[in-house]
Amino acid sequence: MLNPKLLRTEMDEVARQLGRRALKIDKDWFSFREQKRKQLQTAAENLRNQRNRNSKRIAQGKAAGQDVSEIMDEMIEINEELGTSEAELENYTTEINAWMLTLPNIPHESVPDGSTEEDNVVIRKWGELPNFDFPVLSHVDIGKKLGGLDFEKSAKISGSRFATMQGQVARLHRALIQFMLDYHVAEHGYVEVYVPYIVNDASLTCTGQLPKFEEDLFKLATDSPYYLIPTAEVPVTNLWRNHIANENELPAKYVCHTPCFRSEAGSYGKDTRGMIRQHQFEKVELVQLVKPEASWRTLEELTQHAEKILQLLDLPYRVVNLCTGDLGFASAKTYDIEVWLPGENTYREISSCSNFLDFQARRLKARWKNTATGKPELLHTLNGSGLAAGRTLVAILENFQDNQARVHVPEVLRPYMGGLETLSF
Repeated sequence: MLNPKLLRTEMDEVARQLGRRALKIDKDWFSFREQKRKQLQTAAENLRNQRNRNSKRIAQGKAAGQDVSEIMDEMIEINEELGTSEAELENYTTEINAWMLTLPNIPHESVPDGSTEEDNVVIRKWGELPNFDFPVLSHVDIGKKLGGLDFEKSAKISGSRFATMQGQVARLHRALIQFMLDYHVAEHGYVEVYVPYIVNDASLTCTGQLPKFEEDLFKLATDSPYYLIPTAEVPVTNLWRNHIANENELPAKYVCHTPCFRSEAGSYGKDTRGMIRQHQFEKVELVQLVKPEASWRTLEELTQHAEKILQLLDLPYRVVNLCTGDLGFASAKTYDIEVWLPGENTYREISSCSNFLDFQARRLKARWKNTATGKPELLHTLNGSGLAAGRTLVAILENFQDNQARVHVPEVLRPYMGGLETLSF
């Protein structure tokens, strides 16, 4: 959530910045309601003060044996007027807060302007693209030949956009997850956490998925509003909801493996073949909560942590700075890491690393105690995939195929595969 003070004092600048996201704010709508809210708040405070004064007068009058009936009649009128003012105040406050929940974060000045992914800016590339002297197979074809990927049976069990893995492919998928977790813990200093896969609506509101993107979620048919998690970001970040940290708790760095569940609303007909866009997939997520002055440095660091996994796997990739039109709702800046997929002859997103500044923390009330001021201040939150396991599996199958019907297992994964060097099909 944006700082309400910004909307009250710098509305023109906020409108200009959000205009970069092609969002037009109705400034008059907000100004009218904010003015009414302030008037009602002042009126309510005056009525409470008047009620307190009258309460003292009644007590003093009764103690002196005086007739206080007139004051008591006045108190009845004050309470009725106060009740009306408080109800109106609550209505305007609720309306303003609901509107504020629909506003995205302000993009950082370094975010390029643009409307689609075509306007994203490539920052750097790593690795050499493979050069094949034989017809390249897609991961779908390789998976079928290995007997390790089955989409037809998955469709029978669940529907479209699900995959079943078995044998060496399933083991390779598991090896990737274990390798990522081990490396981020041992080399990057993250704390591994295990979290629920079902969350309540408050958790999704705090991280920005609700109320605006409910159609993208899988909601459970229960009396209480529960949802399957779209990413580990939601439960992990919410570990700090309503928490005030001491400085020695910072930075907080978590790594978490979970399945992710997404309805993929609005993407019908897009990437329907294979494992690129699934309703259920596995991901290793990196989450950090830091002091405000550290967040931009941390974004670079977190992105490099995700890149390191690709480098160790020897998978070519590029890093792009997302434009304003492609930026996530809660993010102030995002780097996408895109891995090369020979089967599609293109780069595909495999990680998004974002700095949310205090946007999520304000909803979470996630704070730290500044020893210099003695006051609690909002933290900054960041996260990124380190990495999406399914798409990493796809990249390995396609990049490391050879003309002898084999897929070479990256060296760093072989200890997790019992020393296996190749998958043969």
